[in-house]
Amino acid sequence: MIVRADIDADAVIAAVSRTGMGAEPWERTSVAERDKANSSRRLLQAVLAGLSGGAALLGLILDQAVKVPLPAQIAEAVAVAVGLWMVLPKALHAVRSLRPDMNLLMSVAVFGAMALGDWMEAATVSALFALSLALESWSAERARRAIASLMDLTPPMARVKGTDGAESLAAPEDVPVGAVFVVLPGERIPLDGRVLVGESMVDQAPITGESVPVLKSVGTEVFAGTINADGVLEVQNLKPAGETTLAKVARLVEEAQGKRSKVERWVDRFAAIYTPVVLAGAVAVAVLPPLALGLDWSEWIYRSLVLLVISCPCALVISTPLTVVAAMASAARAGVLVKGGEYLETASRLSAIAFDKTGTVTSGRPGVERVMALDGGDEGRILRLAAALEARSTHPLGRAILDHAAAGGIAPTPAESVQSLPGKGMCGVVDGEAVWLGSHRYAMERGAETPAVREAALALAEGGRSVVAVGDAAGVRGLIALSDPIRPEAATALAGLRRAGVGKLIMLTGDNAATGERVAAALGFDLVLAELLPEDKSEAMDDLARQFGTVAMVGDGVNDAPAMARSSLGIAMGAAGTDTAIETSDLALMSDDLTRLAWLIGHSRRMMTVIRQNIGFAITLKAVFMVLAILDIATLWGAIAADMGAALLVAFNGLRLLKAGVTQRSEDGMGLSSSSNTLKQRLA
Repeated sequence: MIVRADIDADAVIAAVSRTGMGAEPWERTSVAERDKANSSRRLLQAVLAGLSGGAALLGLILDQAVKVPLPAQIAEAVAVAVGLWMVLPKALHAVRSLRPDMNLLMSVAVFGAMALGDWMEAATVSALFALSLALESWSAERARRAIASLMDLTPPMARVKGTDGAESLAAPEDVPVGAVFVVLPGERIPLDGRVLVGESMVDQAPITGESVPVLKSVGTEVFAGTINADGVLEVQNLKPAGETTLAKVARLVEEAQGKRSKVERWVDRFAAIYTPVVLAGAVAVAVLPPLALGLDWSEWIYRSLVLLVISCPCALVISTPLTVVAAMASAARAGVLVKGGEYLETASRLSAIAFDKTGTVTSGRPGVERVMALDGGDEGRILRLAAALEARSTHPLGRAILDHAAAGGIAPTPAESVQSLPGKGMCGVVDGEAVWLGSHRYAMERGAETPAVREAALALAEGGRSVVAVGDAAGVRGLIALSDPIRPEAATALAGLRRAGVGKLIMLTGDNAATGERVAAALGFDLVLAELLPEDKSEAMDDLARQFGTVAMVGDGVNDAPAMARSSLGIAMGAAGTDTAIETSDLALMSDDLTRLAWLIGHSRRMMTVIRQNIGFAITLKAVFMVLAILDIATLWGAIAADMGAALLVAFNGLRLLKAGVTQRSEDGMGLSSSSNTLKQRLA
């Protein structure tokens, strides 16, 4: 538990110690440091379980084989004392606070068995309960480590390059923003930064879950914790070590453990009522038959003790939070940041998902869709003239034209005497010839538009495309149509969501209706809401919630933040490169991969299935043993063995979810080229 408040730390530690537990001031530490701090506690539990079990076994041998009752009873008393060493303080706190728990139930059972003279039973119960606590602690620590290990992806040292070119090693937290560090092949990148020199493939799976390495070159960003493959990179540090994407992800996932889901809260409420009811029932079993029917007191007290042991809710209490933590850890490995168990639970109940269009369903960057030459001209020449005018442009449409030209092998010489005409276009001289480009309105102003040009431009503009006219003194020579391209994986992602059982898929956009309808028709959305301002999207989310119930909103986490906040579940795209997306969403896809949505829904439903399995199994087993206890068939040691077995089974069942993220990554990697597989082997 993490406590942040303006109160005296000693007072908090003293208050916690009165409950039988320990506390220390919180500070962020590495997994290794945390393991060192916790190892003594886990070692103590293991030693106590071993000593208690050994003493109980010795008592059995002395009593049954050697036939020396007094030494046997001493050994059994040692087994009880050692086994209850860490339990009694918590049991006493339960009595003082009038909140009976599993520690109190177990303590009552042990002391009751000793009062009846069943020292061997008391020793066995103590030893098995100590072993159960040690094993439960191990399983819970394994789930916690899966999350905490995110922070240890950052290497302990960075190779910093000085102003004189010399390199020196420094801890990442000591590297100032703006400094340059060097990353050699095979090394993990220590900090978020921008590549200044070099080119290399980088494995980003620790952050985004992507199984295929990504090419990084000059100007691209890299993230702390990712792995440099085959080239030397010189990188400029962009953030302090504590503010890297990896650090934020680890911090948010760690804090998410405190945000309990509805089913976790239900289990807590159930246990709070269940335990005192069971305690009262055990008292009734011990007292009523002897008083009302004159039956043997010792026999019915023993049955009530068995009832107490088997009714212990430890399997029920441990299974749900452990399963949730395991599910969040595996999601983080798969590149999905979940800020709390309640959000995973919400994902399992989604009936509809709304998508922002620009930057979510589409790439968010315009691209050239078609180049049309008029009057029998050459499309290559049209593109070359446009690229020459846009050679130094920073306008998104200009950059799209330049990228398209470069992809076609066209490297134009920049135009001369270039003039920018705001809101209209630009003109200049290319190879001694005056040329221009601009909007439809600009072509009209120049008197260059003809009926044929107008008809061609209107045809290209259908569906919301932007059309740029390219011409010279003689008139319009060609047209270039640009649009925001649909993400390649969008159709596959939506099909996966339908297979996952999401009933309605909606698209929200601020663009005109024609643009929205064109994209929706291509992908098969059920509903399109167009020409929406940010505040309109928020109102739209309220309407969708009334119509469909549990509705998620998928956006970029910036412009869509208000709508995401009004949705049942806010999901941010591409959060690895956007701090705002990480902060504003309930759940974030670290890469730009929409196909993770279907996996996420399936993963959340697997989590809920495991939780239901665990709860059902624990309650059923306890009901069966309660009947056996009343019928005098079950024994104390059999009850504790069954309770311990149930706790371990539900724990291991929950821990199976830790493999889900690894499975997702391996499935993503199917079909890689042999070179990529070789690279992955080298990175392993």
